[in-house]
Amino acid sequence: MIVRAELIRFARFAAVGLVGTIAHYALLLALVEIGGAPPLAGSVAGFVLGAMVNYAINHRFVFRSARAHSEALPRFMTVAGVGLCWNALLMYVLVDLAGLYYLLAQVLTTGLLLLWHYVGNAVWTFRQDKAGGA
Repeated sequence: MIVRAELIRFARFAAVGLVGTIAHYALLLALVEIGGAPPLAGSVAGFVLGAMVNYAINHRFVFRSARAHSEALPRFMTVAGVGLCWNALLMYVLVDLAGLYYLLAQVLTTGLLLLWHYVGNAVWTFRQDKAGGA
C-alpha cells in the first residue's frame, strides 16, 4: 500500500515537473533562439523559472504540505540549487565538451535530475514529521 501511494505521488510529481519543464524550456528557447543568449545561460534561467513553478504546485497538490512556506521554500530552493549546479555541470559537459545539441543535452539532463528532485523534496522539503505535523 505504501509503495503504491509513493508511486502515485511520484507520478503526480513527474506530471507537475512536466509543467515546470515546459516553463523551463520555453524560457530556454526564447533566450537562446530569440535573444541570442548562450545555451548555458538560457538553461540556468529556465531552470530557475521551472523551480518556482514546481514549488508552488508541489507544495499544494503533490505533497499537500502543511510545512510553512518560510521553512519549505528555503529547503525546496536548496534541493533545486543543488539540482541547478548539476544542471549547469551536465549542460557544460554535454554541450561544450561532448558537442551534443543543446536541446538533446537538456532532455538528458532533465531526466537525470528528476530522481534527485523527487527524493530531495519527498525526504527533506515536504516530509511530514512522525507526529503528523510538518
